[in-house]
Amino acid sequence: RMPDTVPAVDRWQRSLAAFSLSFLSLVFSITAFSSSYWCEGTRKVAKPFCTGQSKGDHCIRFNSPDANNSNAVQYIWETGDDKFVERKFHAGIWYSCEEIINEEGEKCRSFISLTPAADRGVLWLSIIAELLYVILLLTGAILMAVEMFYYSTVIDGLKINAFSAVVTVLAGLLGMVAHMMYTTVFQMTVNLGPEDWRPHTWDYGWSYCLAWASFACCMAAAVTTINKYTKTILEFKHKRKMLERNLKIKYKFPEH
Repeated sequence: RMPDTVPAVDRWQRSLAAFSLSFLSLVFSITAFSSSYWCEGTRKVAKPFCTGQSKGDHCIRFNSPDANNSNAVQYIWETGDDKFVERKFHAGIWYSCEEIINEEGEKCRSFISLTPAADRGVLWLSIIAELLYVILLLTGAILMAVEMFYYSTVIDGLKINAFSAVVTVLAGLLGMVAHMMYTTVFQMTVNLGPEDWRPHTWDYGWSYCLAWASFACCMAAAVTTINKYTKTILEFKHKRKMLERNLKIKYKFPEH
């Protein structure tokens, strides 16, 4: 059994920091992957005709029995922009939802069906990369937990530490590629997607920010893990040199 070259408290703190960052990255990635707020914006749609008792600025009164009322024929004098209303929407990897005018709730459609046929392959690659990203993050977090609680020697801990560092770095690279591919697909869908979906204005939502925060935590966990591995190796070499030096001195000046 080789001597423990790193103080137990210091080793525990670094392991805990790496595990916490990896676990946080995993939570962020799962939350972002399952949500539909990667992008948010508005669509400009024509105002529907008012039906029944519906009133307000989101519909047009037409063929009203109250035809002499100026409000009933106001739409005739409106400009082109005033005949339209902005409908909010949000989209994610799996589906896109938009609000229903004059009603409660939202109408959702599969985002894959909205994507141009030429870009669906890229979207599926993005989905696969996101899934692998989550799987590798989970694997890295499990390895870090095993290192913290179950390894028996310093050498075993170093082996697990090195493997978890490699897994976490690969996860980060996959996550970065997946996020960038989705960004490209969404922009192509905005330009070439169905006419009844194309947004008037849009921006990235909280899920998109959360996905990149997950990537940042993942890379921070990888750096922390690699730093711990390197520091453990250096301290082990230092202890070994000190032991060899002490042995040389002992044999050079033996005790009587």
